[in-house]
Amino acid sequence: MKAFMRAQLERYTQRLAELDFLLSSEDILRNMEQFMALSREHAEVSVIASRWARLQQRETDLAEAQVLLADAQTDADMQQMAQDETQAAQAECAQLALELQRLLLPKDPDDARAAYLEIRAGTGGDESALFAGDLLRMYSRYAERQGWRTELLSESASELGGYKEVVLRISGEQVYGRLRFESGGHRVQRVPATESQGRIHTSACTVAVMPEPDEASAVQINPADLRIDTFRASGAGGQHINKTDSAVRVTHLPTGIVAECQDDRSQHRNKARALQVLAARIQERERAERSAKEAATRKGLIGSGDRSDRIRTYNFPQGRLTDHRINLTLYKLSFIMEGDLEEVLTALQHAREAEQLEALEVGGLA
Repeated sequence: MKAFMRAQLERYTQRLAELDFLLSSEDILRNMEQFMALSREHAEVSVIASRWARLQQRETDLAEAQVLLADAQTDADMQQMAQDETQAAQAECAQLALELQRLLLPKDPDDARAAYLEIRAGTGGDESALFAGDLLRMYSRYAERQGWRTELLSESASELGGYKEVVLRISGEQVYGRLRFESGGHRVQRVPATESQGRIHTSACTVAVMPEPDEASAVQINPADLRIDTFRASGAGGQHINKTDSAVRVTHLPTGIVAECQDDRSQHRNKARALQVLAARIQERERAERSAKEAATRKGLIGSGDRSDRIRTYNFPQGRLTDHRINLTLYKLSFIMEGDLEEVLTALQHAREAEQLEALEVGGLA
């Protein structure tokens, strides 16, 4: 482990001692908000500090075992014991060092937030819209497996089923952090239901995953920059859907960004949700512009998350999923389409961590 990382880890040990002292102070105990904030920090810091202490202990054990191994040349039993301890300590030290490197990586505060998942049909006509419906099902099933809550905010159904566009809000633990790398172009290769000759077609959809803005730091939108239209919602909903203009479409005039919501019977609630989605889209646009500037100076493995990035291919005849960013190929497409995304998302997360570790190391050496 690099010297600069060891120096960082020592600061966690010092900070843990500071937090232990602060949390025992009567002044802190009387301020519940501050006490809770310090308690959360204590929980995070103690995880790193305890693993760092364990690594130091095992490094000491390793050094002692190596000395014993060198001294026990004539004692076979002692030599075997020292060799076993050396191997065990080396393996645990390597594992602890990897864990600590990941724990030191900078955390995006948005990772813990809820997210808006937006799927749009692209090239391929009706088949693209059907694939958009398949993607919606895949993400909904994954959310169900994670114990997350999903809300359908807006949908534009196609004539043969599926969606021209659909927006889902997903809330739960670490939603954006887990799904953030799904943004981009998703390509499907399969024989469409409408194909009578059995030929394989290629279609595409785009996916955008946006963190739900923090109200305290959300972009400020001037009401004068908005055009708000109401209309009758389409889709399921019974007679009420056809009688009231409850659906709301909000247009941000300076950027042309549009958001709509028709899920609720209340026009007021639909407007509030549409404004939330609009703020998320404006914020995501700003994030994309920053990513583009960063990409000009540093090549990112995962990509910018722009819609134009073709990130993945779903090949149904071969039962194959390929993520082009990390050269990952899995032959379990039927399971993935039922929401088994864990292996894909974990591989993307590890690729991102490797990127961050490289940047951290370069920064530490600079």
